[in-house]
Amino acid sequence: MVKQKLIVIGNGMVGHHFLEQLAARPEKSLFEVTVFCAEPRPAYDRVHLSEYFGGRSAEDLALGKVERYREWGFELLLNDAVTAIDRDRKTVTAASGMEKSYDRLVLATGSYPFVPPIPGHEHEKCFVYRTLEDLDAIRAAARGARRGVVVGGGLLGLEAANALKELGLEAHVVEFAPGLMSVQLDAGGSELLKNKIEDLGVTVHTSTATELIEEVDGRLCMRFQGDRELITDLIVFSAGIRPEDSLARSAHLQLGERGGIVIDESCRTSDENIFAIGECALYDNRIFGLVAPGYTMARNTVAQLCGESMSFTGADMSTKLKLLGVQVGSIGDAHGRAEGAAAITFVDEQTGVYKRMITDNTGKKLLGAVLVGDTGDYDQLLQYHLNAIDLPEHPEQLILPAADGAAPALGAGALPAAATICSCHNVSKGQIVDAVQGGCCSLGEVKDATRASTGCGGCSALLKNVIDEELAALGMEVNNHLCAHFPFTRQELFHLVQVEEIRTFEELLTKHGSGRGCELCKPTVASILASLWNEHIHRKPHVGLQDTNDTFMANMQKNGSYSVVPRIPGGEITPDKLIVLGQVAKKYNLYTKITGGQRVDLFGARLEELPEIWRELIDAGFETGHAYGKSLRTVKSCVGSTWCRFGVQDSVAMALHIENRYKGLRSPHKIKMAVSGCTRECAEAQSKDIGVIATENGWNLFVCGNGGMRPRHADLFATDLDDTTLIQYIDRILMFYVRTADKLQRTSVWLENLEGGLDYLRAVVIEDKLGIGAELETQMANVVGTYQCEWKTAIEDPEMLKRFRQFVNTDTPDDKIAFVEERGQPRPAREGEIVRIAEPA
Repeated sequence: MVKQKLIVIGNGMVGHHFLEQLAARPEKSLFEVTVFCAEPRPAYDRVHLSEYFGGRSAEDLALGKVERYREWGFELLLNDAVTAIDRDRKTVTAASGMEKSYDRLVLATGSYPFVPPIPGHEHEKCFVYRTLEDLDAIRAAARGARRGVVVGGGLLGLEAANALKELGLEAHVVEFAPGLMSVQLDAGGSELLKNKIEDLGVTVHTSTATELIEEVDGRLCMRFQGDRELITDLIVFSAGIRPEDSLARSAHLQLGERGGIVIDESCRTSDENIFAIGECALYDNRIFGLVAPGYTMARNTVAQLCGESMSFTGADMSTKLKLLGVQVGSIGDAHGRAEGAAAITFVDEQTGVYKRMITDNTGKKLLGAVLVGDTGDYDQLLQYHLNAIDLPEHPEQLILPAADGAAPALGAGALPAAATICSCHNVSKGQIVDAVQGGCCSLGEVKDATRASTGCGGCSALLKNVIDEELAALGMEVNNHLCAHFPFTRQELFHLVQVEEIRTFEELLTKHGSGRGCELCKPTVASILASLWNEHIHRKPHVGLQDTNDTFMANMQKNGSYSVVPRIPGGEITPDKLIVLGQVAKKYNLYTKITGGQRVDLFGARLEELPEIWRELIDAGFETGHAYGKSLRTVKSCVGSTWCRFGVQDSVAMALHIENRYKGLRSPHKIKMAVSGCTRECAEAQSKDIGVIATENGWNLFVCGNGGMRPRHADLFATDLDDTTLIQYIDRILMFYVRTADKLQRTSVWLENLEGGLDYLRAVVIEDKLGIGAELETQMANVVGTYQCEWKTAIEDPEMLKRFRQFVNTDTPDDKIAFVEERGQPRPAREGEIVRIAEPA
């Protein structure tokens, strides 16, 4: 079979999504796919580009890897822009001189930043805000600078202003129009947004036209109309985008009057063999500058190539976002331009909230909305708009503060099957219902099956409502009982144990359970008891509840041996302690490995050796690292201001303080933390459950990241905290997590499932919404005050030491644990290998 030659020009987010969709289809075998990418790296997440200044690396932002494209069978050519298309010969020519023929061609060239033709805009200290290379150049220019100016007060301009602020600069925004985000917001919303952003320390200049940029005494002088001027160290242009249509123009494809490659409903250009998707494409005389419409175009084009009929007829441009910490939402006809449109407005100047609904002349249909300062109503209003659902009798109640007689919330049951729940991946209510009916009974299962809420995540609450209502409609109980022995959730059991001061599993089972317990409830209750009362896990009432690793306070390895992981707080260690680790490893013939959390793992210990190994380590000043427990594992740190010329705070001292404070905390799942001494983020704090990053003014706190099976970037929780407030917030967050999480639930999943999400967590921790702040702090103080090194206690207790005999009836060690040597160290033998038998120490 001769494959069709398919060439994709462009590897941005939309181009990557196109390839991802094609790779998931069996029809991909019909195509020989070549991808040309002008940048030196594969596609990355431009939506979260500003987080690059907050500590995320290029790898964190990457959407695809070269290896992944290879797995798909696609050829990816990096750093090689296409320079010409020959439609007659059906070939493309690249900057490298390579020429490739095609049967079908997809243009995903995106857009380029518009730079106003201001005299002086070519100066070396003037930048655009589009690629990672642009951001690297801005970062370099910001070193030693004091002030930065962004030209453009739209969405991207405000993102850029936030980035300058993250770099420690005094940030200014210069906007030609009378208001900020003039495309999305009306005058009232723009004014309130301006006030809130200025309150955050960014100076905004609206109705300001720049006439000249010139260098004066080594700095830049921006001269405005009206004889005004502003001195700055660097300028970032973010005044909008233009479709990147130069290739199409030179190939004589049809373009719009103001640019953009004209496409039809199948995303075909004026050449039936060439498609265009994303920000380079013009449909119905409109460029769609959001990623979700681009994704829809990508799916449409894949369908066309696979012989299916699918139409792109435009896209809703509603958006919800957070700019410099300010919540902003725009839906539909935000300016009320439709004939007969009427507005309902709510303004609370004291709290800084502006809400405006635009209805049709009957007052029954929602045409648009603007939300600034509070987007809690966004999801509900969006569904009214998208699905033309009749508004309630008193529609104003949809945006007014909650009160008696308020309009009932729009339930998921009121939405039609065609209602879009997830706009990022175009997932409808009907697709979610099909997934539930097909056997997906949890939020995670539906996410995996449909990809809903795996983009920006803004639809997660609505998604859960749809799932719960469909399960109820199927007559299925949403059973969240821990197991057959306890008709309670983990959270409910935690409350029972706390309020009734229950100290043992047997007492809890007698009062609130039945039967004898199982492998689900025993370790769960053991964790609850340890979190609350912090008694040694090997005390007689508790030891039988533990899983294998906790039973022996070591992780069992694949060959039946165990690992030893002493705590090295913050990664800081003395030469003497390093020597002891080496001596112990040599004495007991252990494999050594430095972990990602800045500790040393010692592998290959036999069960009966564990007490003696730990005796030597404890004598040298080490403590248990809890590598075997659902508890705090590590607090990673960089060297901070002590050694690093970029460090702005002592990250090592803070890491030591945090690790020593929380090292005894038992929790629903393992916890990892990190402290970085500056926004270069060498400790990778934003992939941790608790991440701390130093600023000039204190500490930024990130929460609920996870680098595990379901990687999740941590969310920024609070900024510029002093030491005392930082610890207070961490105390409250961790104890609230311990109190409310499900069994074996990582903080990342806990936050995703927490009703109200990050905003609710902030309300509980910062505002003390539930009035439990002091109680949470007291609980943590109890944990800190009752800490004990579990191994130190064990080696001093003859009864506990009996657990570490390999066989109950003899002290003879197990001589069947086999090793081979690899890279100069022992490792477990594989089946069939020639081995040596471990010799006793």
